[in-house]
Amino acid sequence: MVLIQNEYYISGQEYLNKEKISTIKHEYIDGQVYQVSSTRSDAHVTINLNLASLLLGQLRNKGYRVYMADMKVQIEAINRYFYPDILLTGDLRDKEYKYFKRYPCLIVEIISDMTEAYDRGKKFADYRQLKTLKEYVLISQDIMSVECFRRNEYGRWELFPYTRGNKVDFASVDVRFDIGNIYEDVDLIIDNTP
Repeated sequence: MVLIQNEYYISGQEYLNKEKISTIKHEYIDGQVYQVSSTRSDAHVTINLNLASLLLGQLRNKGYRVYMADMKVQIEAINRYFYPDILLTGDLRDKEYKYFKRYPCLIVEIISDMTEAYDRGKKFADYRQLKTLKEYVLISQDIMSVECFRRNEYGRWELFPYTRGNKVDFASVDVRFDIGNIYEDVDLIIDNTP
């Protein structure tokens, strides 16, 4: 979530240099630096860890890297750096970048009331500029709901929603698991049992 905007323009390289030594995370949007909220709920942190663990377990030795919360993604075409909750890349070109990745195939954001509009709207529009991105996933921390936006063969984004009792399918990395595994040990605010 973007909270505080700096008043002056800085280059992407200056941002990266300052971010390496900063104790506070910032996102970068076309010359402006924005402080990212460090406040995460129990549900958010648990979902993030559960999903990263599931992905790592199924993708081990398959050529993918799973990053959680602290790895930036660069959107070079529109001069942006974001910190997604989870980022997956299997692109060998990403090995040359230590502090950010440029070629993700899957990005996950865990949404709350405060971040949902931004993550669904402007941030998703920015992520769509990544040519390698095949899936963008929004996970609710209040109800059992996973929304997977998948780029089809025509370059259009299709929604694949999952709720209680469904198997979540991340086609971009050929991974499937019960939605309940993502929400293990999470106290949901609203129980959306059918």
